[in-house]
Amino acid sequence: MQKFVKRFVLLTILGATVFSSSGCLLARGFAQTALVFSQFWVTIAPIPVSVVFSQEIEDTYDIEERYKKVPILDPVEGEHAPLFCLDPPSLNEIMHALPTQGKGGLAILAETHINNVRYTVEPIVDKVGDCRFIPMVGPARLHKCHYKCTVYYEKKILSYWPVPFTHTDETQEVVYIDHDHFIRCAGPATN
Repeated sequence: MQKFVKRFVLLTILGATVFSSSGCLLARGFAQTALVFSQFWVTIAPIPVSVVFSQEIEDTYDIEERYKKVPILDPVEGEHAPLFCLDPPSLNEIMHALPTQGKGGLAILAETHINNVRYTVEPIVDKVGDCRFIPMVGPARLHKCHYKCTVYYEKKILSYWPVPFTHTDETQEVVYIDHDHFIRCAGPATN
């Protein structure tokens, strides 16, 4: 191990010395070109971004748009109109709610794969509250829809370096998802 560290340090110092004294304008030339580019086009030079970061940003906006907002529905017509939960959680929503989701590990060092996903959805709470005034909504009632989602899957952990191994485990996780929404008590229809 010491031999490897000594060799790495020696090669790093040698590379830095040769690079700085060779007349190569790679680092400084890139900075100068980026400055000229930004002055001409009134913007900075394009910076490459990893696919992981762009996917993370897209997922954040997607989750915010789909699952983080409380909808406001129009009043339900009739005395005996159905007031029960109609929209159970989808597999996409359940997978995003898992605490292990998005923790795929580092490539080659420790990768985590989720396979053979099965799930069950059980309604827990289905209750409509009384009409009351809610700020920025108006007179409305809260319809509580809570679900217990049990997810069964095969979790496979792979590592190729420094010690190659594969570990497969049957895993079960429980996620609680709320689909609460407001139902307006009166007023014109919203479109």
